[in-house]
Amino acid sequence: MQTSQGVARGGRDRFLDVVRAGAILAVIAQHWVMPVLSYSDGRLATGNALATPGWWVVTWLSQVMPLVFFAGGAANLISLSRAKSTREWLGARLKRLMVPVLPLVAVWLVMPDFLRGLGIPPQPLQVAGAIAAQLLWFLAVYVLVVLLTPLMVAAHRRWGLKVPLVMGAAGVLVDVARFNDLGYLGYANAIFVWVAVHQLGFHYVEGRLGTLTRRAALSLSAAGFGITALMVAFGPYPASMIGMPGAPVSNMSPPTVLLAFLAVGQIGLLLAFRPQLNALAERPGVGSALGWLGARFMSVYLWHMPALIVVAGVTVYGLGYETPEPGTLLWLVMAPAWFAVCGLVLLGLLRLFAHFELQRDTVAVTARVPQLVVAGLMISGGLLGLAAHGFAPLSDGIAHGPVPWIVLATAGFLLAGKQVPVIDLLGRAVHVSERAALRR
Repeated sequence: MQTSQGVARGGRDRFLDVVRAGAILAVIAQHWVMPVLSYSDGRLATGNALATPGWWVVTWLSQVMPLVFFAGGAANLISLSRAKSTREWLGARLKRLMVPVLPLVAVWLVMPDFLRGLGIPPQPLQVAGAIAAQLLWFLAVYVLVVLLTPLMVAAHRRWGLKVPLVMGAAGVLVDVARFNDLGYLGYANAIFVWVAVHQLGFHYVEGRLGTLTRRAALSLSAAGFGITALMVAFGPYPASMIGMPGAPVSNMSPPTVLLAFLAVGQIGLLLAFRPQLNALAERPGVGSALGWLGARFMSVYLWHMPALIVVAGVTVYGLGYETPEPGTLLWLVMAPAWFAVCGLVLLGLLRLFAHFELQRDTVAVTARVPQLVVAGLMISGGLLGLAAHGFAPLSDGIAHGPVPWIVLATAGFLLAGKQVPVIDLLGRAVHVSERAALRR
């Protein structure tokens, strides 16, 4: 495995730490700057500041989910290479991803009924429940990518760069079908696009990406952004890299192949300044901040939107505050205060809930790989259902609310621990059947 100049004494790649930290901060900034809110007659009006004409260009840098999957790919390859077994690695990854979700789910399982009891009208309540759950889409997809990682690492070591190229080509075909009246096929790119970007993380660790000169990295970046621009100019793709209110097409939900080319542009740009980013990470204060944020990465991601809900609930619903028109002097003046209050609330929530993520699980995983795959699929399905349907009052009916999805995800989490003989036997039966078929 390639060792880079960004690897610190503790065995961590400082460049990846900076990428992850920068990505989560960009996610927070984008989500906190976007809302344009006002409340009147029992309804919360919601707009998007980034829908302001010309502001789409910001999303070419602020849409950083490609960087999250890139850094995740690199980190997954490193940790899998160090693990004693695939079973141990997969079980640990599933549990580490799911544990920070548990307090969020526990709080928001009862929060809608609590807010209804305070007299919150139905429409703002529905908006809050949807926002609190919507970011779980990432975890649902990422769990699937984690399940595929051992296979994709083997493919990477056998076929190298051909793997992301094939995934990218598949993404193009999916988009062709999507834009020709087969829109439901677009969701296949949640796998093709994000796995392709995830594979680029492998090439950073064990390939040429980690050794590019600045000129080569800038050329790569120019190619990525250039292809993205051409596809926007001459193709069916919107200029914004995030979904916009009322837009007929979103590059994000489901993802288009455009995000894979955007990833190339962003990755190349960061690699061009890798020495400077590594030097920045070596500063004592910055290094400590990276360590603090890295240990709470999932908690920060999961709770920054509930922090926004709290601030919006108090200021917009409670005090009648209205977001100024984006881009005006008043909006620019108020934005720092808005960020500061949201940040303080987020820190308070982290004080309450981040310790779940900080605890190290010392219970050994005894489940075998087939059982872990089933567990991962259950977790992914449950989280995807929550992201799609949101949190709703239990008093509206348990069967049609978040409970079935929570039960599915929680059952998957429990299944990722101890071995269940029935599932192990099913896995063995499938394995024997495959061997028998091969012998024929």
